[in-house]
Amino acid sequence: MNMRSMRSMFIYLLIAVGVMAIFLTVFNEPFGGSSEIPVSRVISLASENKLETIEINGDTLTAVGYDGSRYTSRKESGSSILEQLEAAGVSSGPGGVDVSVRGSGGLGSLFGILINFLPIIFFGAILLFMMRQAQGSTSQTFSFGKSKAKVFDSDNPTVSFSDVAGVDEAKEELQEVVEFLKSPERFLALGAKIPRGVLLMGPPGVGKTLLAKAVAGEAGVPFFSISGSEFVEMFVGVGASRVRDLFDTAKKNAPCIVFVDEIDAVGRQRGAGLGGGHDEREQTLNQILVEMDGFDTGTNIIVLASTNRPDILDPALLRPGRFDRRVTLDSPDVKGREEILNVHSKGKPISEGTDMEAIAKQTAGFSGADLMNLLNESAILAARRDKKTITYDEMAESIDRVIAGPERKNKVVSDKEKRMVAYHEAGHALVAHLLPHADPPYKVTIVARGQTGGHTRFLPEEETQLVTQNQLEARLAAALGGRVAEELVFFEVTTGAGNDLEQATNIARAMITRLGMSKKLGPRTFGKREELVFLGREISEQRDYSDTVAETIDDEVHGLIQHAYDIAKNVIDTNMGKLSALASHLVEHETIEGDELKELLDQAPAVSVN
Repeated sequence: MNMRSMRSMFIYLLIAVGVMAIFLTVFNEPFGGSSEIPVSRVISLASENKLETIEINGDTLTAVGYDGSRYTSRKESGSSILEQLEAAGVSSGPGGVDVSVRGSGGLGSLFGILINFLPIIFFGAILLFMMRQAQGSTSQTFSFGKSKAKVFDSDNPTVSFSDVAGVDEAKEELQEVVEFLKSPERFLALGAKIPRGVLLMGPPGVGKTLLAKAVAGEAGVPFFSISGSEFVEMFVGVGASRVRDLFDTAKKNAPCIVFVDEIDAVGRQRGAGLGGGHDEREQTLNQILVEMDGFDTGTNIIVLASTNRPDILDPALLRPGRFDRRVTLDSPDVKGREEILNVHSKGKPISEGTDMEAIAKQTAGFSGADLMNLLNESAILAARRDKKTITYDEMAESIDRVIAGPERKNKVVSDKEKRMVAYHEAGHALVAHLLPHADPPYKVTIVARGQTGGHTRFLPEEETQLVTQNQLEARLAAALGGRVAEELVFFEVTTGAGNDLEQATNIARAMITRLGMSKKLGPRTFGKREELVFLGREISEQRDYSDTVAETIDDEVHGLIQHAYDIAKNVIDTNMGKLSALASHLVEHETIEGDELKELLDQAPAVSVN
């Protein structure tokens, strides 16, 4: 128990004692009214034989008459009421007034003293309580400028490089930072300067914060962590004050690491006109720039920062001497995903024989956070099914949950709608299976998940950074395969192809306006775009071409989509037997994947026997 809580307990105890004393004082008086009379009147009533008893309690007299009336009086201190009664000819005892004396020593005396000092104690406790409240408000006001950084103990690191997987290049870059902190003299002897700042850039969930903690854990130095948004408050000057306090604390604990998460919240480019011209944010940024310039070569303080918006950071923040190194993290490749799965599976009862490589191949585009969520969903599913271990089935189910959402088991689907969804998904899979440049289908299902009635998942044979024009055209045809199947089988179209058409249009427009894949327009781009780097979203597009070119772009986009539609129609029209076989299997079993899917499409006859 700390001193503050003990003081609070003492104050509340005094107040409780005061309330109790008042209660006892009030209710200690006998019921019924009593008259206040002088001592001479008491003696007179006693001489007139009207009093039955007189009770003496210190200097207080309580007299009771034969008629039940009660009187109170006070005698002079040191005087004797018995002597005064004898002088008046009143005898005490039998045949006279019964005089009794109540004890006033011990607890009674202490209680009397407490009663006398009770008002002072009570109001003193209230005054002390009010002073404490005022002092707390004052200290809270002055604490606005204090840093809110969290400090992690360097003696008990919770994260190391072994806990980080899938970002080997970034680990190599940051390994040198650890060496700088552990043995700076080795670098200083060669004239090398310790990097003052390292900026971690990448999309959300790739492990920027985890990697920063791993650096601190490996280096064995104090780690100060704070979010960029925690610097800025509604009061002007608070952010700059917190920056000063943070770096002052860091200098006292050097060597150490200062980690600023989401630095774009405070490091946005000055004068951009965003945020309503918030001068407080700019003052905070200026103070960060000044503090990072104030490091000398022997300070041994390294600033790590993370962001997924490097395009909006102030150039002064990115210049050499402040953030000397920029480390880019991206979604892991298949090998990295397998390593991440192995890291997150530690401590979980994974069934023997579970192929993590197969899971990694099915999770293209997943970040480290997505893979951690996948394993967590797998563990929840296994517990829901009363299993003791996590099997491949739970992991495969979790992939679908992460991609498309949970299964909608209570959705009622008519037989006709079920057949239409089956043929739609079969159309996607069939076109992708037969076109040479398309990604082969891995799983086809008509189980409703999220907002979809079914989905087809593709699995590239190998992951590449570059995509050819033939591959993009094959993706267009595969995306339109569902709409073509609906037309050829049911002679009508549904709303189920809405998202497919949107994806196909986006791919075709990107091919024409961004990738220069148009014979008419040639190898050039059209439109200046402002995008959110690492977030994959486009804010706006500035048109830099004429209306005539815009019309040509529309014609070229339409031509690409129409060409892909014709390819998909030709593939399905000449392989109706394979389409019907896959659709019938989906109607009966709802899901097919892997080698079973490939074998069915290979062995089914191209022409339907019906």
